[in-house]
Amino acid sequence: MVLSEGLNNHPGVTKPLSLAGPSEADLIRNKELEKFLEDAGLHETKEEAFKRQQVLARIREIVVVWVKQLTRLRGYTDQMVEDANAVIFTFGSYRLGVHGPGADIDTLCVGPSYVNREEDFFFILHNSLEEIEEVTELQPVPDAHVPVMKFKFDGISIDLLYASVSRLVVPDDLDISDVSVLYDVDEPTVRSLNGCRVADQILKLVPNVEHFRTTLRCLKYWAKKRGVYSNVTGFLGGVNWALLVARVSQLYPNAIPSMLVSRFFRVYTQWRWPNPVMLCAIEEDELGFSIWDPRRNPRDRTHHMPIITPAYPCMNSSYNVSTSTLRVMTEQFQFGNKICEEIELKKSQWSALFEPYLFFESYKNYLEVDIVAADVDDLRAWKGWVESRLRQLTLMIERDTYGKLQCHPYPHEYADSLKQCSHSAFFMGLQRKEGEVIQEGQQFDIRGTVDEFRHSVNMYVFWKPGMEISVSHVRRRQLPSYVFPEGYKRSRPPRQHNEQSSPVNEGCRSGSVGRQPRKRKDSDAANVQGSPEKRQCSASPQKRDSLSPEIISHVDRDASKECKSVETGRTTERAGVNGTGCAQKVEGDNGVVLGHVESEQDGMSRRVGDDGCGSNSSVVTSFTNEVGSVVNIGPASRSESSEGIPDSATGSNSRVSSHGDSCEADSDLLTSDGCITDGKVSESGSNDELEQGGFLERAIVADEIAA
Repeated sequence: MVLSEGLNNHPGVTKPLSLAGPSEADLIRNKELEKFLEDAGLHETKEEAFKRQQVLARIREIVVVWVKQLTRLRGYTDQMVEDANAVIFTFGSYRLGVHGPGADIDTLCVGPSYVNREEDFFFILHNSLEEIEEVTELQPVPDAHVPVMKFKFDGISIDLLYASVSRLVVPDDLDISDVSVLYDVDEPTVRSLNGCRVADQILKLVPNVEHFRTTLRCLKYWAKKRGVYSNVTGFLGGVNWALLVARVSQLYPNAIPSMLVSRFFRVYTQWRWPNPVMLCAIEEDELGFSIWDPRRNPRDRTHHMPIITPAYPCMNSSYNVSTSTLRVMTEQFQFGNKICEEIELKKSQWSALFEPYLFFESYKNYLEVDIVAADVDDLRAWKGWVESRLRQLTLMIERDTYGKLQCHPYPHEYADSLKQCSHSAFFMGLQRKEGEVIQEGQQFDIRGTVDEFRHSVNMYVFWKPGMEISVSHVRRRQLPSYVFPEGYKRSRPPRQHNEQSSPVNEGCRSGSVGRQPRKRKDSDAANVQGSPEKRQCSASPQKRDSLSPEIISHVDRDASKECKSVETGRTTERAGVNGTGCAQKVEGDNGVVLGHVESEQDGMSRRVGDDGCGSNSSVVTSFTNEVGSVVNIGPASRSESSEGIPDSATGSNSRVSSHGDSCEADSDLLTSDGCITDGKVSESGSNDELEQGGFLERAIVADEIAA
């Protein structure tokens, strides 16, 4: 390994934090990490790599023929037709060299000025692709932030963008990193071009490309396992993770991947958002495109987790991140940091870092978003649209509850194989904000929020009959079996009570709560009255809080009747409604007793037809008092079973408090020196504060800085 020399020859907005190379122990851990990644199957075979190259070559042939045909149709000379050309570039994980088996290829077609995106790309080229036998699942998305055409070519997933540059002839050796390609182009074209420009800049700005690639491959795998890999849902996508890893590579230029993974969690556990992550100084140019600058652009001050692209015009690549998703990612960074510390102390193995996050054991309440369509092709388009709007639902709930009700959108989709219609479902965990004092009977009414979300979704311009959406409340014990890998919920082992108990107080909210067995009263009772009991705090991080939200749903219209399934039977069984039309449940996890569903309100309860397809619903969220309260939950979208189903307890759901010792210690070091004020980017922050990020040098413990 060639060590870097001096501090002035390193890329980045600050000097490295450490020039230290690996120790013997680091080398051993690195071999163990590389073996783990290889065993996990993160690398594609030579045959797969060769097939990708063939597919890209075939796509290039198609777009060149397309451009030549348009050149002839537009009346250009024979010489112009002969010279007409289009160039294919790649970006994303494929360009960075970190793609795995089955990954898509992000591609950009650069064409001449007279070939446009709106008609020529999304209609003429689209129609040409439809006629090609190898092309399947063709889906144009012209209204996306970055317009894209998605399809599979001979089984390889392709995301194809188009950029028309101000040239009559596009040379094969076009230098896309040159700022001249941005002359006289519109904003969507700039965004399309910048995917490739950013990828090239990242590779130029990291000190060791191979170490960067291994670390990025590792952390992308970790993010997917822990449920924080999805730009569209409000977490981070491929380019975001690449920029975060590249910055850590700059700070530790001589570190090997095992060291970089550990430093990654150490740095971002202590990072004080919304201070921006930047690989280089923000560049301004006479072209006049808007760049990320919170001092000039008020909208930029609202960004929660700025991760700035290194190519002009510099933008915040993580503008999708919300308060709720930042909270989830911060908790996962703390989890990763804790495991890496244990690995360095030989108390744990790399496999512990990648244990799946148990989303369906982390909350008591969820929003279930069911979508159905007439066939698979319609569902693919409909699902893509709904998924792109889920982030808006998170923002709407945060807005309408003033941040007191937190959402955790889970970036995985599920499907019920028992449905005969095309079906997909997404889930969001719900909890009140930690530390919020909720008065007895206080409610968060988000019926209007859900109605607004449904209205925005139903504005889909390509809507077809059969495309329906249902938003409903489901408790953890009512979760459908298809969300579990084995198709059923596994029993929890008996909980171990601490030897010493203590009264429940505000300080216990982040821990799980012990409980005593409760006796269920007769299901015909009008109310279920709980009695106060002593509970104790546990060190287990599996429970999010000691107060559980209560969600009430009613139906406003039926969904499509074209779906036929056996869902009705399962729903009825889950409902647990007795002969009087009342259902009741004791939620023992927090000593909370919930009321029942009144039979006279059955007309408002969720209608599930013979088809089993869910319908649209609205939601009210309230919070029960901590001990012995009675809450009438009114009409529910899914009435609760009085028996309940035990939750599973496998995998990893480890959480680390956001008020851990390391964060407490750093709070004094990371001062708000003009760049950050009350968690927002200050308008008056100096240029040096934004570009140099000097706060970070105070954020890492002194022994990390090279002597």
